[in-house]
Amino acid sequence: MGGAVVDEGPTGVKAPDGGWGWAVLFGCFVITGFSYAFPKAVSVFFKELMREFGIGYSDTAWISSILLAMLYGTGPLCSVCVNRFGCRPVMLVGGLFASLGMVTASFCQSIIQVYLTTGVLTGLGLALNFQPSLIMLNRYFSKRRPIANGLAAAGSPVFLCALSPLGQLLQDHYGWRGGFLILGGLLLNCCVCAALMRPLGAPQAGGGPAPQRPARRLLDLSVFRDRGFVIYALAASIMVLGLFVPPVFVVSYAKDLGVPDTKAAFLLTILGFIDIFARPTAGFITGLKKVRPYSVYLFSFAMFFNGFTDLTGSTASDYGGLVVFCIFFGISYGMVGALQFEVLMAIVGTHKFSSAIGLVLLLEAVAVLIGPPSGGKLLDATHVYKYVFILAGAEVLTSSLVLLLGNCFCIAKRPEAPRPAAALEEKLHAPPEDLGVDSREVEHFLKAEPEKNGEVVHTPETSV
Repeated sequence: MGGAVVDEGPTGVKAPDGGWGWAVLFGCFVITGFSYAFPKAVSVFFKELMREFGIGYSDTAWISSILLAMLYGTGPLCSVCVNRFGCRPVMLVGGLFASLGMVTASFCQSIIQVYLTTGVLTGLGLALNFQPSLIMLNRYFSKRRPIANGLAAAGSPVFLCALSPLGQLLQDHYGWRGGFLILGGLLLNCCVCAALMRPLGAPQAGGGPAPQRPARRLLDLSVFRDRGFVIYALAASIMVLGLFVPPVFVVSYAKDLGVPDTKAAFLLTILGFIDIFARPTAGFITGLKKVRPYSVYLFSFAMFFNGFTDLTGSTASDYGGLVVFCIFFGISYGMVGALQFEVLMAIVGTHKFSSAIGLVLLLEAVAVLIGPPSGGKLLDATHVYKYVFILAGAEVLTSSLVLLLGNCFCIAKRPEAPRPAAALEEKLHAPPEDLGVDSREVEHFLKAEPEKNGEVVHTPETSV
């Protein structure tokens, strides 16, 4: 666990697809739940914070915004730390940071201090847990990776349904300071999950020393040379502009239609409940042999489905229409959540995933900070919720078309790679004086075979 150790999947190790991988999956489930649900769960303390510090709602809303910005925007930093120190040490430190931020926040005397503790410190801690957990999940699962991703992603709605009522209960009994202190203790469970992330051991040939790992960059920017990754990153960034907007405004939309507060808040419960089952189901379907080669197209369909749902939701004129919208939005939102990282893993492979996910999250961080505020400004200008949902739907639909058309373009325009097998066969059938085959040439040919290091061999459909 020294500072020079690079915790990457060792060459020649096949993903176990089970065994200790199920413990890793459980840890990833918990980490995903805390990472995505915590920024939303702390919102139950906002009224108490407004009363304590004499501030407005927009001031308290910055807490959740900073948390999400840290979760997404520190992606490259997490990649560098993982490639330098390994997943387990980074996650242990992240768990301590996340807990320390909430515990320290319980003693804050100003909202700026809360920004720095709950927002920056806890957000950084969650980021240092979230990304390494996905990297470890990618190393432990290959054939069952889609369903593993779906089950891990289900942690987000499950924890959201649990943490929000828990936060309200803690606030009622202990106030916001006591609630923050107890939540800080709960976040220490991230360290327990980090302890589950056991690195895969390198194989030993004939009892000899393990093969030496190749040198690796702390942040591999060569992923930008992969057109598939560039298209994915562009599509994901456009998608995030509108993906999180409907859950933010649907409750206010219902209240604007005259729906009572309790019934309006129940819409998010419906959305979360559907999301819990949609994510594992989408992962299971993606893992089918006949479906998995087309996972990119399935992800594109999920985004199209989500955008189309936003457009139809904009026509809702009563509570029943919004309930139907939340059901279909929960299905499409769960599909997107289950597939987004599975598709990225399929595009870049195991060895570049730690750098690729950090760069993608950094690009998405900008979109996260732009999306909901832009919807709020549109609402302030028009006072019509319909236009907010139309804007969100148009953005998500655009992202699906970017991914779909870009995928088709790359397959159609991909230059043909040299065929070493054909070249070698031509040499073998050459006149007798050219029959000699150089040993270095044969070695190069053998090395040109695709690696089976626990990865799916990419077909044109799986690598955009």
